[in-house]
Amino acid sequence: MQPIDPSRWLPRRKVLTLVLGLFLFSLTHQPVCADSPVVQLARDSQQRVVKIYGAGGLSGLEAYQSGFLVSPDGHIATAWSYVLDVEPIVLLDDGRRFEAEIIGFEPALELAVLKIDAGDLPYFRFGESDAMQWGDPVLAVSNLFNIATGEEPASVMQGTIASVSRLNARSGALKTPYNGTVYVLDLIANNPGAAGGALVNLSGQLVGMLGKELRDAETGVWLNYAIPASATKGVIGDIIAGRLTTQVDSEQPTLPRERAHSAMTLGLDLVPDVLESTPVFVDSVRRDGPGWRAGVRPNDLILLINGKRVESQRVMQQVLRTIDRRDNVQLTVQRENQIIPLSLRP
Repeated sequence: MQPIDPSRWLPRRKVLTLVLGLFLFSLTHQPVCADSPVVQLARDSQQRVVKIYGAGGLSGLEAYQSGFLVSPDGHIATAWSYVLDVEPIVLLDDGRRFEAEIIGFEPALELAVLKIDAGDLPYFRFGESDAMQWGDPVLAVSNLFNIATGEEPASVMQGTIASVSRLNARSGALKTPYNGTVYVLDLIANNPGAAGGALVNLSGQLVGMLGKELRDAETGVWLNYAIPASATKGVIGDIIAGRLTTQVDSEQPTLPRERAHSAMTLGLDLVPDVLESTPVFVDSVRRDGPGWRAGVRPNDLILLINGKRVESQRVMQQVLRTIDRRDNVQLTVQRENQIIPLSLRP
């Protein structure tokens, strides 16, 4: 069923006021007036949130998510996911559309930083302190369910911090590489399209990035959470400044083929390389080879090799030519919605 679009009947500004009036409430639980400071805060936040469109995943997974501007020069923070399997399209609050470049990402945080060719943009400044506590009111701003497909403002939800807890996925109950502190949210924010959205306090500060959909394998309970801004601030700054990069150095010397690694030496067979930028999907894994022993599986998408992003099979070949086949190889793979680090021993 297609969602009802009220903009067909009401002017856009009235739609915005109506949506905010429905979702935003004051701490006394009284309806928020159109001229309330909270409404203006929500509107300011919406202008700093972007919609991101990229690749769809397996089994009809959505090809859209959210992000937020972190510099006036077009740097965008978002969640790393299958949506970014291709260079994505970014849609700003004012309706402008840009092709985006992925300039870096941190798999352990499931965080990516994009860059668009734009300037003088509204953006979130990281506060001196974003520490939140149980019961603190927050706004979650995102491209939830892809409701805002054009210049319509992003969705806004109001709620509170339910708890501040450590997300420990090592028991296998939660499929995520992140095991740090999270804000558990008393609002339903982690639905399709919300990943990478902004969590904002009532002072207008960015306090977190909305996490991806996460379900406890044992209980079936969905977890609504955000990664604190304090956990992402340093990484985002390092990526923007070029101190942390996943880009391949084209000037790095290569080894002779008989000395260098290749997909064959790792025991991996890839899907046929028929496109100009064929993604590095594993077609099969040779039994008892390095990939088999490390836990690589068919349909895994290889994202990083020794920390360098391999967006195509040709780039993978280039990176492997710089690694002696006697050395271990560190892979970061995407398996459905998981980001998994693996170490291959030759």
